[in-house]
Amino acid sequence: MTTADIIATEDRYQIPTYKKFPLALDRGEGIWVWDTDGRRYADFYGGHCVVPIGHSAKPVVDAIAEQAARLMFYSNVVYSPVRAEAAETLARLAPEGLQHVFFCNSGTEANETALKMARTFTGKTRVVAMTAGFHGRTLGSLIATEGAYRRPYEGILPETTFVPFGDADALEAALEAHDDVAAVILEPIQSMAGLYTASNAYFERLRAACDAADCLLIFDEVQTGVGRTGTFSISESIGVRPDLITLAKSLASGIPVGAVLASDAVAAHVKLGDQGTTFGGGMVAMAALTATLRTIEADRLMVRATQVFDRVAERLAGNVVEVRGGGCLIGVELDRPAAPVVQALLERGYLTGTSGDKNTMRLMPPYTVPMDVVDDFCDTLRDVLGTP
Repeated sequence: MTTADIIATEDRYQIPTYKKFPLALDRGEGIWVWDTDGRRYADFYGGHCVVPIGHSAKPVVDAIAEQAARLMFYSNVVYSPVRAEAAETLARLAPEGLQHVFFCNSGTEANETALKMARTFTGKTRVVAMTAGFHGRTLGSLIATEGAYRRPYEGILPETTFVPFGDADALEAALEAHDDVAAVILEPIQSMAGLYTASNAYFERLRAACDAADCLLIFDEVQTGVGRTGTFSISESIGVRPDLITLAKSLASGIPVGAVLASDAVAAHVKLGDQGTTFGGGMVAMAALTATLRTIEADRLMVRATQVFDRVAERLAGNVVEVRGGGCLIGVELDRPAAPVVQALLERGYLTGTSGDKNTMRLMPPYTVPMDVVDDFCDTLRDVLGTP
């Protein structure tokens, strides 16, 4: 089929999700992807923050092929050597005290599971979440997702208290006003909102407030986790340990996997039958996860991610309003709307993304992006912006 045929066929049969780039991708390797017309693009969008070690990385491709030929799938009703290996690898990389793993299929499912665990553990029901936060679009995660995505379903969702991200006084006031709070959930960097974060002092007060209110603290690290910001969990660089961490996007190089990391106390409270999943922890997904994590660790790619951020910030200094985020989760605030700039970059062979802040573009490249490609991208962006 031609590109036009592919676009027409998807639009005819697929229920719409996002507004799509006007291209059809056919293959990828490392930082590069090619469309069905043979044009090459440098992928600074990372498949929506999903590809940590490059497209179709050989260790992952080989692990998937070997496992698929051996045993493609069986559910959690049996034990599995590849699942045991994946769980051990993930637990070893997790922050101290969060070595208990639940596997699922996506970020939104991980967040729903964490919220369930918090309500069961505390016996309480209310959730405190952040304005402009995003935790998924399935019904359970919409409990904590503020704004337009939640609005059509508010009549059937449990009551949630939303407070401004980074405002410790507002958070403490909300916890003091309600004695039924099971958990506070937040993204340590609000990615879709425009790559905003808060001070370490804020997170320290957040931890203390949750302890005082006898509620759990959940870090949604679907985007910040798996080394993307320089440490496996951003909690390690913040110096504050949550009770639950949710992971997904970068875990398995594009094979759907989500995970919840739970503290000893929370995990001890989970009983047989409290949680369940058919496809979570499937063999092929576990093989992809282990190969991804081992490559990140062996090639020191968490350190590499911070070098990418520093290079972008250095090369764009004085040409943009601000570079925010950390590692390979980068927000570039412009002095103009980002959407036309994203389109201009696409025409020049670069995939990037927008955010909820109309002037902020998002960059979520593989940690392996070559520095000369980073330099070329920054030069191209400055040219598009008309800055020296």
